[in-house]
Amino acid sequence: MKVRFGATPKPYTRDAYATRSEIRLRQFHESRTSCPMFELLAEDPQSKARRARLTTAHGVIDTPAFIPVGTQGSVKAMSPRELRELDAQIVLGNTYHLFVRPGLDVIKHFGGLHKFMNWDGPILTDSGGYQIFSLARLRKITEEGVHFQNHVDGTPAFISPEIAMEIQAALGSDIAMTLDECAPYPCDYDYAAQSAEMTTRWARRCKKWKEQNIQHPTSNVQRPTQTAELSAIGNPHFAVKRQLVFGIVQGATFDDLRKSSAQAIVDLDFDGYAIGGVSVGEPEEEMMRAVESAGPYLPKNKPRYAMGLGTPPQLLEMIARGMDMFDCVLPTRLARNGTAFTATGTVNLKNAEFVLDKSPIEENCACYACREFSRGYIRHLIKAEEILGLRLIALHNLHFYLDLMRQAREQIESGSFDQFRKSFVSNYKTRDVDLAVGHQEISPDLRMKLRLGRRLRSK
Repeated sequence: MKVRFGATPKPYTRDAYATRSEIRLRQFHESRTSCPMFELLAEDPQSKARRARLTTAHGVIDTPAFIPVGTQGSVKAMSPRELRELDAQIVLGNTYHLFVRPGLDVIKHFGGLHKFMNWDGPILTDSGGYQIFSLARLRKITEEGVHFQNHVDGTPAFISPEIAMEIQAALGSDIAMTLDECAPYPCDYDYAAQSAEMTTRWARRCKKWKEQNIQHPTSNVQRPTQTAELSAIGNPHFAVKRQLVFGIVQGATFDDLRKSSAQAIVDLDFDGYAIGGVSVGEPEEEMMRAVESAGPYLPKNKPRYAMGLGTPPQLLEMIARGMDMFDCVLPTRLARNGTAFTATGTVNLKNAEFVLDKSPIEENCACYACREFSRGYIRHLIKAEEILGLRLIALHNLHFYLDLMRQAREQIESGSFDQFRKSFVSNYKTRDVDLAVGHQEISPDLRMKLRLGRRLRSK
């Protein structure tokens, strides 16, 4: 039996005879005539896994869902057409990167991020808190916001909670994230507590900014035309009304801080909730505990997003703990290193053992790379530094992640997710080198701290 929260949504079908524009317009009208809503469809009887559906202004997202990372308005090596063919439901863009380059004026000129990158599905934008933590130089965090020098050319910049929301409204994303401070690992209790409390205060300011901009639109706002409806940006104030906002739970690796942060963020009543500050160098067991500490305090009738995760087994473990949405750079980042995902773990196609291998990356995989090319050929492309090689592996890896989520949804619906999770995790071998590659988007100083932290823990 379906358990519904909010108003009953209008049925959504992918009409094979409708154009993409017609589908987008229908989705838009449906989102305007009903509240953005989250519908719980099924729950696994032996875990906290759930099958649900989230309606946004640019379409429906079936969860559990993986979000390919298009940090700078592009999923590495993939075109929007290829993402559609892979059945990607939503992509991620990053406020910090797009703010730094190409800048808001450029994106506004093109009519918003959807039109700029030619993507007609939902977009989630991260507020940029993690990137400021990991990339920006000479940052100074105050109650007002963050002063920093960007990582491209060192230009001084400032982002406050209000500015982060304003940027995301201008981008026209379907889901916006509140500005948060991502505490480093390791950090002491007092710092983590102060950081989580400030993240809550910043979240309250983000919420207030949205409420004020919905209630007091500018006088020149008119009823949107069909062109504006399809453009994903129309008017900034109209974009704010369509945009869902997720609050972010922090608290580092301290259980009581995760609990209190979750309760404080939930009290602000956002459209969904994210668990941030994980996968920043902590051991996997501490990552899982951070989710377990916050999860019980997140409302059942709102989507839950585990930010920056993770390996395939980690995704299934997070689903079993009640998480609905995930993003991670691993599928495309490892592809650029010649590494492909399979059901038994990753394979490095640069290795000499594959030079005469006529088999596909993975037997019975339905992706284009596996249907058309051998491991030996793809290895040749990678060794010859041909762009096609990394594109084919990236395509396969994204297919692998997206198909894993499809299987998870089916298993939850059939009531057999827990068995599926256990079987997959037991057969999958995670390599430490893959996890190390996942932390490449951090500054040299932070990377040194992470290495030092691991050495201290090993003693």
